Amino acid sequence: MKLIRFGKVGKERPGVQLKDGSQINVSGFGQDYDEHFFGNDGIEQLKKWLDTNKDSCPKISDSERLGPPLTRPSKIVCVGLNYAKHAAESGMEVPLEPVLFFKATSAIVGPYDDLIIPRGSKKTDWEVELAVVIGKKASYVEEKDALNHVAGYVLHNDYSERAYQIERSGQWVKGKSCDTFAPLGPFIATTDEIEDPNNLNLWLKLNGETVQNSSTSDFIFNVQEVVSYISKFMTLLPGDVISTGTPFGVGLGFNPPKYLKPGDVVELGIDGLGKSKQTAKAYKSNS
Repeated sequence: MKLIRFGKVGKERPGVQLKDGSQINVSGFGQDYDEHFFGNDGIEQLKKWLDTNKDSCPKISDSERLGPPLTRPSKIVCVGLNYAKHAAESGMEVPLEPVLFFKATSAIVGPYDDLIIPRGSKKTDWEVELAVVIGKKASYVEEKDALNHVAGYVLHNDYSERAYQIERSGQWVKGKSCDTFAPLGPFIATTDEIEDPNNLNLWLKLNGETVQNSSTSDFIFNVQEVVSYISKFMTLLPGDVISTGTPFGVGLGFNPPKYLKPGDVVELGIDGLGKSKQTAKAYKSNS
């Protein structure tokens, strides 16, 4: 099943993308895609509800905005340097354990929403990533059981401001959490849709030119390892998002480095998880 949310910013409603690509409004189910939904067998309940209610669900117009496919989770946990070639292009050693950092949930936007380059930013960068959505509370989970705690998978562009991240002291979170820096979607694919999350092609284009093209088979730490590892340091709650790292080809790795400017168009995708597209815009004050 493919879970979507649609509508104006802050007023999104739940929907489902069907196998033929059409989309239906499932507001009648009575639940949004949040911690309660994922943690209380909501996916299976929704499947059963659709068996008898699908034909009466309103169709969603193609002109509707797609929002992030889940409501704001308790946390986004990111894994850094999880592809060997990306570690090399960043000038960093391959880590012996997963490198973890947080990304503010206020950075979450829809898959086609604009990327807002932060005020004064000179080094906003792109990062296509596979993200994991937790479906069952996870604490001290063994690797062999880790996938039992996963609800599904989603495309994520882990936008990063490299000066904030690397040059401004402290932790990476400053360079990861600017508004619009976490477009998710277009949909969450439930686990039955993805045969092997550790063998998916992922790519990103900048203004039509492919700059990232790799596979999650190049993970240093695979999905099971990452879920198990993180659960040893914090409890993962249903709906939480784990972003598993980006392959080589980010702007920081170019010689000279290449960063986003207003008007740039970023397109990205992962096998089985669809595509997203963001247009870079300069920050403007609302005051």
